[in-house]
Amino acid sequence: MMHAVQILAISDDTDVCSTIHTSLESLGHKAICVPSPEEALQLLRQGVLTDFLLFDAAKDKSKAALFVPALLQKIGSEKLCILSEMGDTSWENHAARWNITTVLTKPLLRKDLERLTSQTKVDAATSTNSVGNASAKVPNYHLEELDNNRFFLAASPTMMQLYRDIRVLAPVDIPVLILGESGVGKEIVAMLLHKYHVRSENRFLNVNCAALPTELLESELFGYEAGAFTGAIKSKPGKFELANKGTLLLDEIGEMSPQMQAKLLHVLQDGSFSRLGARYSTQVDVRVLAATNINMENAIEEKRFREDLYYRLNTLTITIPPLRERREEIPLLMEQMIQRGALELGQTTPFSDRIIEAAQEYHWPGNLRELRNFVTRTLILQDQESAYNDLRAKTRSNHSPLSETSSAERSINKTAPPPAGMKDVISEVKNQAEIRMLQDALSASGWNRRKAAANLNISYRSLLYKIQQHGLSA
Repeated sequence: MMHAVQILAISDDTDVCSTIHTSLESLGHKAICVPSPEEALQLLRQGVLTDFLLFDAAKDKSKAALFVPALLQKIGSEKLCILSEMGDTSWENHAARWNITTVLTKPLLRKDLERLTSQTKVDAATSTNSVGNASAKVPNYHLEELDNNRFFLAASPTMMQLYRDIRVLAPVDIPVLILGESGVGKEIVAMLLHKYHVRSENRFLNVNCAALPTELLESELFGYEAGAFTGAIKSKPGKFELANKGTLLLDEIGEMSPQMQAKLLHVLQDGSFSRLGARYSTQVDVRVLAATNINMENAIEEKRFREDLYYRLNTLTITIPPLRERREEIPLLMEQMIQRGALELGQTTPFSDRIIEAAQEYHWPGNLRELRNFVTRTLILQDQESAYNDLRAKTRSNHSPLSETSSAERSINKTAPPPAGMKDVISEVKNQAEIRMLQDALSASGWNRRKAAANLNISYRSLLYKIQQHGLSA
């Protein structure tokens, strides 16, 4: 049975599009021609399949606007083709960057398309013959592009089910609570929930509730009028106003103060609030998503989080599993991170198989954030041997009886020079003792920083500074 080929072409030249349509349809194949990369990307996101993506690299067109990374990252280089004017080489750097080797020249002829479809049929036959071997190595997975070069990837059964849940919950216009460890990708899930909602044409904004003290968080969320406080020279809208008709993510909502929780509950109940210093209220229509890495039930029991606010936010809940519970996704995630990092940093060296295997064995307490940092650091330093040894050492340490020693402490022991005198010895001992106390308090509180600060009898701001100073992470 003949394999019907479908080509997706990007061209605003009516003659080129007419040739593609006429030639392919007479050969029993299909063609879609769109004028811009954005429209091609939209079709792919809607599930349209293509055997070849053809770029009309006209001389008068911007190549940077044509070769859009979000589009190229969705299709393998073997499925990419450039249609070039005779003698034009302005596209060569982009072709080299994306490893595009198939090139046709204008005027586009029927025989060129016949050759292209013949090549595709050979590739399809080869793929069919080798499917038994390939299926054992390459898992089925879902990859979805998001704004700002972010992406969502699901390959494990739990993440595939999570994606299905997202698609079901996304259109429902009620709050969603997103739970998961630090660095697990809660903002990515929030972006997906926004993408598949009718509000997707409007703004998606994010506020980190743990990054600001109560006074600043209130003005960030609700805005202020001129003269509301010293330095308020002119009025400023808050995130609720800016996100009107759109989506607002309240990240790390478990760290929000009781006063702010009460004000947030009021906004969720009737959609109105007042700017700081205002004599009138403002009505908004915002879909609120909330995310946290703390145990909300414990926070309610300890009176750190309002029960009525929790139930207002908890109408729908999504829990994201940590990376160590979906290790089969690590090679795929690393592949995406390497591709994107290589483009930004200009490094193209692939990672060795043993680094990928070591990454799958490591427990990744920092989840996706830690994995991304590891990939970026390895790309920059170009020292895969050290990267491999570091992963293996951390994996062994995690299984060792001495693994209670913090990662920051191990780093100090490994990199710090020998103390020069008694003062240095005392300082070093105090430093390591402080790290141990911080690590113990944070672990005991489930990384609830406010509770840890109270247990250590230090201010919340001091704790945040010490966490940053020692490079501690969950």
